Amino acid sequence: MTWLTVALVLVVAAAGLLRWRRPAWYWLTFGVTLASLRVLVRYASVMDACGLTVPPSRWRLALARATNRPVPGPRAPRILRLRPTRTGLVLRLKLRPGQDAFDVAASCDRLRHSFAMYGVTSRELRSGVVEVRMTGYDVLKRVQMPAKVDIRPMRVPVALREDGAVHYRDYWAVPHALTLGATESGKSVYQRNLVAALAPQRVALVGIDCKQGVELFPLARRFSALADNQDTAAELLDALVSHMQDVYQVIRAEQRITADVPDAEIAADIWDLPEDLRPVPIVVLVDEVAELALSTKKNDPRRDRIIKALVRLAQLGRAAGIYLEICGQRFGSELGDGITMLRAQLTGRTAHRVNDQSSANMAFGDIAPDAVLAAIQIPTDMPGVAITGDSTGGWARIRAPHTSLRQAVNTCNRHADLTPDLPVLAPFRPLPGVPKPADVPAVESVPSTA
Repeated sequence: MTWLTVALVLVVAAAGLLRWRRPAWYWLTFGVTLASLRVLVRYASVMDACGLTVPPSRWRLALARATNRPVPGPRAPRILRLRPTRTGLVLRLKLRPGQDAFDVAASCDRLRHSFAMYGVTSRELRSGVVEVRMTGYDVLKRVQMPAKVDIRPMRVPVALREDGAVHYRDYWAVPHALTLGATESGKSVYQRNLVAALAPQRVALVGIDCKQGVELFPLARRFSALADNQDTAAELLDALVSHMQDVYQVIRAEQRITADVPDAEIAADIWDLPEDLRPVPIVVLVDEVAELALSTKKNDPRRDRIIKALVRLAQLGRAAGIYLEICGQRFGSELGDGITMLRAQLTGRTAHRVNDQSSANMAFGDIAPDAVLAAIQIPTDMPGVAITGDSTGGWARIRAPHTSLRQAVNTCNRHADLTPDLPVLAPFRPLPGVPKPADVPAVESVPSTA
């Protein structure tokens, strides 16, 4: 009996240590079993307490009276499947007549407390079937991407959601996106993850970094074109617009609209073209859009030229295989004419920590008002945490894994041979090599007080 007690104490101590230091290991060893038993044992009473039950049907009451049996109690949604995952549990429920998926979504916080889970979210799979995802620990505190992810062309993993699922950047579903975030909010790390994930794919990367290239130029070996000032950016965007028009001519020539051609073979974008004629897709990354939109002149032709080119690419670029990633600290009407029109074309929205509510409204005010409150509540000690949403109104909390600039550079250098050489972008191709140090420092150093 003494040895049994000692073994039990050691097991409890080990479980407590794992839960404190390694919550992911604790979940895989002890937590998943305890949580599954807790959900199954408490399920009926928790559903009743949360108001997720319906009275018994009339035929059940009539059958009970006819057979002189006790009156049946209220019925909870039926469990179709309980599936453990590496971060929590997935509960698939079949709703009873009269119930709605919104009822389950409104009770997620109560279910979280009742089942002693870290987080609970729900979504409707189809009519009458709801999936409830429960996380056993804070997966965003220490982001660990799963070993196996579903990578497809133009669809790459960039972050982890709060429910334990992988957040993908899918350019086929969401062609253009806007990323906002204050200084030290993790916006640059998110951008590095995106570049590193796109590096192994057959895609041309085009960067515009008007902060003298400090963010994107270290990754230059994987970029087909880079611009570090407004003048070069204007010329680069004009070249992209010209390339887009050329691609549309190729699509027109290959549409083959005749009576004997099936509808599925009529080309409408580059993905309908034969592979030997298909142009390379282009992802344009703008590091700080305010540097392109702000101007000291009241009527600046260069600024209007840049914004007009961005708007045209956002409106017409998808079919030509040109996708925009616009980043900035703020993105509102104070940046001048054309900004609101540009924002309307950016379907995907991601907001890191922002300094005021108006910045969050710029990202989600027109698509997901509920996400505005979540965006302004991101703590300062959690860099990289962001709120992501799209035009459907749905949103989620995500966090990208920490990727250092050296790791991103190594990834880009490893896949430098995949960099497409497009003739239209040849004048903007970054030169390889490291710049030589200047003989005279550009900034005068502070004299020593010693």
